[in-house]
Amino acid sequence: MEIANHGPATAAVDGFEVIVPEHPLIRHWVSVLRNRDTPSQAFRSAMGELGRLLLYEATRDWLPTVAREVQSPMGPAVVESVNYLEPIIIVPILRAGLALAELATSILPSTRTFHLGMARDERTLQPYVYLNKLPDRFPKGCHILLMDPMLATGGTVAAAVDLLKDHGAEISQIRIISAVAAPLALRKLHNKFPGICVYAGAMDQTVNEKGFIVPGLGDAGDRSYGT
Repeated sequence: MEIANHGPATAAVDGFEVIVPEHPLIRHWVSVLRNRDTPSQAFRSAMGELGRLLLYEATRDWLPTVAREVQSPMGPAVVESVNYLEPIIIVPILRAGLALAELATSILPSTRTFHLGMARDERTLQPYVYLNKLPDRFPKGCHILLMDPMLATGGTVAAAVDLLKDHGAEISQIRIISAVAAPLALRKLHNKFPGICVYAGAMDQTVNEKGFIVPGLGDAGDRSYGT
């Protein structure tokens, strides 16, 4: 699988896009997250900053806009703004997804957030749902940003996409935002959901027997909340 690292760079693998934006600020915040000596509060802050940058890149060519006229202090002006009739929806996968999505409202206008709590059985590595606050049906034409910091085996994020689809979402409406991704997860996503788009701050090649990305950045939830 070819991974793009210059950009905003896109690698298409049988219609599957993996985007790792090449930006010095993204590299900086990833470096803070990787450092085992980063305190919990600083780790959570860095995760939020990384999430904000990745959201900027992920929505660059994706959000619908409308033209309208406003009155500036010097006279009328034709402006372009995000179309509020096509909602922007944030779905963080708890716990760690909360930190990644923490600054979303600082960059995206008029967002709605629906929380999805998922955990992974440490013995089987299979995901299970403990909290589902998704709407009965996602609005037609909405744009869904699914936030999951670590795409390791892909089990959790794939189960989350299945849930989004069960609630009416189309693959074309979903973009996945992740701090670090591994090929194992990306292959699973590609096989189950051809064409789905993933934005990641970094790519690591290895997942160990416990399902952690190596070198990765450890347990993102524990490190974000000091547990």
